[in-house]
Amino acid sequence: MKSTKEVSKLTGVSVRTLQYYDEIGLLKPCTVKESGYRYYNDADLEKLQQILFFKELDFQLKDIKEIMQMPDYNKTKVFQNQKKLLTLKRDRINRLLTLLEQLEKGEVTMSFKEFDMSNYIAELEHFKSQNTDAIIKYWGSIEHFDEFIQKVQDNESEVAKIAIQQFGSIEKYTEAMKYNMEHFNELMKKVDDLQINQADIIAQSDALYTKLTSDLSKDVASSEIQELVTQIIELTAKNTAGVDMGSGFWDMVIQSYSEDIVKQFNDEKYGKGSSEYIAKALRYHFS
Repeated sequence: MKSTKEVSKLTGVSVRTLQYYDEIGLLKPCTVKESGYRYYNDADLEKLQQILFFKELDFQLKDIKEIMQMPDYNKTKVFQNQKKLLTLKRDRINRLLTLLEQLEKGEVTMSFKEFDMSNYIAELEHFKSQNTDAIIKYWGSIEHFDEFIQKVQDNESEVAKIAIQQFGSIEKYTEAMKYNMEHFNELMKKVDDLQINQADIIAQSDALYTKLTSDLSKDVASSEIQELVTQIIELTAKNTAGVDMGSGFWDMVIQSYSEDIVKQFNDEKYGKGSSEYIAKALRYHFS
């Protein structure tokens, strides 16, 4: 067994921190002498090692404690997940180091892809460390959320392109997503409520689009058509659960009506030429 001072010297964790871990029930020593001295065995040190891995990934102490006290806590699986997350973190740092090495050599490297989505990904990692229960509830598992983060990284350029198109800049996109994550439980409650009324929402939307496309010869600038467009926009806003969709959201919607799959769907449902007409009516509204 090792004393608190010996553990501190071995691990770099301060004596006060080890005492605090004991106080909050995160890491209790196997033995506490009458004198108050704490002693740790190999199992305690192994647990401390797991805690330090979690801390390296910015998990909060209360979340670490909850995770490690779960009945189905599997050390091997946890190590695998920690390895995956640390690998992602390492890869981001390696990309930045490579860029710095090129700049250090005097190479003119006007590359910014190493920075594009880094703040957004960092926010996702931070969200994960703070909202374990919510992630498990809505994503099914931490692993599924990790897969989502990995997809963002694998398709970083495409995600950045969409973010800029929808919000105007990566910074604005990140701020919007940060707000959404900070209010995640509140927003998900609204989403759950919307799901309950999904059939009614779809029926309302369908009725408006049916009226809008009932006569494609009508001038899209007419008050009748623009009133329907306004109702469609208001219905959409009402059913986004308060999520900021970005200043370029409707531009993207309008653009989507010219895509083959969307065009085919609308033309089959509301009549040939409907998709183009809807886009034209929306475009006039925002012009």
